[in-house]
Amino acid sequence: MLVTLKEILKIAEEKDYGVGAFNTPNLECLTAVLQSAEKYKVPVIIAHAELHESVQPLSVIGPVMIQKAKEAKVPVCVHLDHGEHLDYLEQALELGFTSIMYDGSSLSYEENVANTKQAVAMAKKKSASVEAEIGVLGGRETAGTASVDPESMYTDPALAEKFVKETGIDALACSFGTAHGIYKTIPKLDFPRIAKIKELVKIPLVMHGGSGCSENDYIQAISNGVRKINYYSYMSREGVFAVKDMLGKQEVTFFHDLAAAAQQAMQKDVERAMKIFYGL
Repeated sequence: MLVTLKEILKIAEEKDYGVGAFNTPNLECLTAVLQSAEKYKVPVIIAHAELHESVQPLSVIGPVMIQKAKEAKVPVCVHLDHGEHLDYLEQALELGFTSIMYDGSSLSYEENVANTKQAVAMAKKKSASVEAEIGVLGGRETAGTASVDPESMYTDPALAEKFVKETGIDALACSFGTAHGIYKTIPKLDFPRIAKIKELVKIPLVMHGGSGCSENDYIQAISNGVRKINYYSYMSREGVFAVKDMLGKQEVTFFHDLAAAAQQAMQKDVERAMKIFYGL
């Protein structure tokens, strides 16, 4: 059942849990996520990030995501993740994506607001939802800024309130200690900050860099207003581990056997994450 992000987040608010948002740049990822959601009968968000264009073009995987969402037995939002260019967001909307995220976090506040407002206007024409970001997350977004104090990049609550009022977005991605990719050290999350932001903005909050956090971190984040948890890196890594394990144990002739092993491993990890996010 294809739905918007706003509809998914309404369910999350009513049931007081976090909805998993999983990047699905190929069929194995997509199948692992949707089968897990149907197994546990929970709503889910499948996403394609602009940075995955080189992995699988939006024009190829997008229609597949939308068709699979329509066929699913649970509510599914098809989301464009970390869209940095408005024309790319427009492409996703034209394909039928029901949600887009504009990522202007590397721009000035004024530019971020101006572009986010354009994204909101574009989405409104398609009855789609919009997520946007203020503050800078670690990992991909902090390339070349390793010497910067991490806390200086965290989302400022007062600025977040202003940003939400000026843009009219449906969900806000915040920086409070998570990072994209694989963690090299245990993340220390600023929960008082996220609680203050939630108090001020009154819309659902999004946790990016959700992979690799502890069960307690997820539970605390959800209790402080996070309703969408982005998850990909660790799921994808489990697929790699499974392939390496198979190649190390037996002679493999066909690629599809490796793909199946990767899918099964990713599904197992997705199910583990879902049990925490949805309190199963």
